Amino acid sequence: MSRIGRKPIAIPAGVDVKIDGQHITVKGAKETLELDAHPDMTVKMDAGVITVERPSDEKQHRALHGLTRALINNMVVGVSEGFSKELQINGVGYKATKQGNKVVFNLGYSHPIEIVEPQGITLEVPSQDKVIVKGADKQLVGETAAKIRSFRVPDVYKGKGIKYADEHLIVKEGKTGAKK
Repeated sequence: MSRIGRKPIAIPAGVDVKIDGQHITVKGAKETLELDAHPDMTVKMDAGVITVERPSDEKQHRALHGLTRALINNMVVGVSEGFSKELQINGVGYKATKQGNKVVFNLGYSHPIEIVEPQGITLEVPSQDKVIVKGADKQLVGETAAKIRSFRVPDVYKGKGIKYADEHLIVKEGKTGAKK
């Protein structure tokens, strides 16, 4: 049996979960997230604990079992605590500034790049070289952070660009240029 799929999901205080057949709604203090579970998966809630069950040991059912449980758990954690990704900007003259509900990036191009906060996402700029993406939907937070990182992917020779705060870059050694 799936080790992830069989774990029960505890519902913290302040989180309201409604299960209507395969439609699951998780409501927290600030955010509401919804999910339509696969028709083969059975989602049950008893005494503040959610469990996910599968009908058989087929390969697809085993895969969906852990996936469904992880998606529901991410929804519960998202509305209670939230998710965040931190990005660092490295490079001379590279910076980010917040203007209202959008962030403007100067990344060495001939034009500044602007990104408007998607619905459900908060972009924070504590300093010119740091951007924090926060939100309740884990997938949307990761997608927004990846989009920002794609504006200037870190250079493998100098390390200039936008990288995740916990990302370790391996900087290549350049050519030696000396001939014998």
